[in-house]
Amino acid sequence: MRMDSENDISRLPQDTSNVPAGTFPPSKRLTRRDMIRYGVAGVACVAGGCAVAAYLIDAVRELTAEGVFKGDAPNDAVWELWRQRGWTHEGSYYLKLGRNVQCKICPNNCLMEPGDRSHCRNKINRDGTLYTLAFANPCSFHVDPVEKKPLFHFFPGSLSFSIATAGCVFRCLNCQNWEISQKKPEETKDPRGPELRLRPPVTGTITASDVARLSMFPEDVVALAAWTKSVSISYTYSEPTAYYEYTYETCKLARERGIKNVLVTCGSMEEPPMRDLGRYLDAAHVDLKGFSESIYWTLNAGRLQPVLKTLRTLKDMGVWFEIINLVVPTYTDNPDMIRRMCDWLAANIGPDHPIHFSRFHPQHKLQTLPPTPVEILLQAQSIARAAGLRYAYIGNVPGLPNAETTFCPNCKRAVIIRDIYTITGFHLDAGKCRFCQTKIAGVWS
Repeated sequence: MRMDSENDISRLPQDTSNVPAGTFPPSKRLTRRDMIRYGVAGVACVAGGCAVAAYLIDAVRELTAEGVFKGDAPNDAVWELWRQRGWTHEGSYYLKLGRNVQCKICPNNCLMEPGDRSHCRNKINRDGTLYTLAFANPCSFHVDPVEKKPLFHFFPGSLSFSIATAGCVFRCLNCQNWEISQKKPEETKDPRGPELRLRPPVTGTITASDVARLSMFPEDVVALAAWTKSVSISYTYSEPTAYYEYTYETCKLARERGIKNVLVTCGSMEEPPMRDLGRYLDAAHVDLKGFSESIYWTLNAGRLQPVLKTLRTLKDMGVWFEIINLVVPTYTDNPDMIRRMCDWLAANIGPDHPIHFSRFHPQHKLQTLPPTPVEILLQAQSIARAAGLRYAYIGNVPGLPNAETTFCPNCKRAVIIRDIYTITGFHLDAGKCRFCQTKIAGVWS
């Protein structure tokens, strides 16, 4: 295992405006995963064991997920531009296997030869060392209400300074941020031209061109969060597992400054890096995208069990988290699946972590599906409550009465009333119901 190393960002950028921003050797259509998969299937079928072949294919799929992008690392000119900007950083949690490397951040466990790019698109093997290209170069940032994450039981009404880079460890057919999550860093950032480092105070207008070339180092993120009076920093929009090193270094500095850290994640992370990062987390939003391994693979190109393990790990570490389940018609709208999921949560996580059932709207590769019927969402909420989950919400349905209202589990009175992202009624005193003094689970101060 290799841990973080210091990145040399001392060199000033040179005039490289005439160098293309993304000149790469052409990607090969056949990935290593394809070669292994077809090779294994061929050998097994020749031996008369197609059932064995299917088993081996599934095993390879679990070990390698979608595989890597062969020969797709940046060329020397682009690498040098990236390095001069300080946008590279040695990877965390990886194995050196001769000149090959294997990333151990997420269950994809990408095995890369020199010149390869990881499944998340952010990591490369350069000369036998794993590097991330997603460091100090967010492609999206904003000041959001924390309810937008959504987190309903964590400093309600507060602001969260939110950042994202390109890349994701999943391939969700319904991704709402696919324009950045399914892109390489080089497709969202451009290090040519004058260097721009965003630090407070921020004056004037920031253009799209500015965003493409600006740097925001961990210390800058923390300073901007403080300057915007944000209680927390959220690592969000795409998938912070894919920009783990940037998230980790920023979390450490934020903790030193007394600013909270919020991880908005699919939860597909190996346990050692999750525990390491968890020491600096104050809250997490975890997408539990269903409760079926086959659905997880078909809809998200991911696996369920690592996500469940992440939930257990966060619970064990005492990190506050809330669960979001996007109810996708024909995929995750089965009442029996929802019931099994809620029963598992009640038995393994407990009754006090909120679950948000979110309405699907057609987008990305599922544009032919209809929005989730409200009746299905109401049924999911009823199932959760019947399973013993005390706080079950419905999201993405504006105007639905009490969909996002927090009720005291004892006296049943409304203690937090919300109108989208705005708090319109707040009846807690020191985290307790003002009417009956029952403690409401969450982080309130």
